[in-house]
Amino acid sequence: MTTAPTTSAKAKQPRLGHLYLVPAPLDFACNDLVNLQNTMPMGTLEVASRLQHWISENAKSARGYLKRVNEIVPLHNPLQALQIQELPRDIHKKGDHNGNFDASPLLAPALQGHDMGLVSEAGMPAVADPGSSVVRAAHDLGMEVIPLTGPVSLLLALAASGLNGQSFAFVGYLPQDAADRATRVRELESLALKTGQTQLFIETPYRNAAMMQTLLQTLQHNTRLAVCSGLTLSRGACQSDTIKNWKKRTAVVDNATPAVFALGR
Repeated sequence: MTTAPTTSAKAKQPRLGHLYLVPAPLDFACNDLVNLQNTMPMGTLEVASRLQHWISENAKSARGYLKRVNEIVPLHNPLQALQIQELPRDIHKKGDHNGNFDASPLLAPALQGHDMGLVSEAGMPAVADPGSSVVRAAHDLGMEVIPLTGPVSLLLALAASGLNGQSFAFVGYLPQDAADRATRVRELESLALKTGQTQLFIETPYRNAAMMQTLLQTLQHNTRLAVCSGLTLSRGACQSDTIKNWKKRTAVVDNATPAVFALGR
């Protein structure tokens, strides 16, 4: 008669760490920084303060953010001791939502039982930013994924736009080529006017003016356009009006601040 082992093989395995999706403030690369306590819940900052293992777009910007967290909630580990892995650079350019990139090696610490944080340079990771491959890999490995509360520029802009918040689509960046950009704008306008679905897209600083020029030249007079820039910043603004009325404005859009555009009816 054999005696069953007192400890099962499963019990010997370390628990899987959790993957926390940690929002960052929307002031990345901006001259004026927001007060974290005004834009980030204390619970989010407390979780961020205790994590030692991170996955980020850029290790330098991640450390800069965590240094700001440390001023409010002291980090459990020295900043220099934090383990910060970067997503590959080509993921930033091509995106990581098509399933071709295997992010599971980045989650090795979580397989050993360590909780991990995923952070982007601005806003919620994996929303209008890379990171979806990491979240997907965590699910496939059986880890618990926990999104934390913080600013999401797309939803802030949508709420402030006056456009349809029941049906909307985020379409990322539009083409940089002027002709291709105009063609894409017409496609989005046609879809918005036909279905009532709000179309959201973003642009990087110093290309806002070119985008706005295309929109004013391409969209129909009665189409409604909303532009939100500098969200959560002291100089932030959200403006929504018909193209006919937009053309009467003198100051149109801040060209030096990240912006979210939304069009619809």
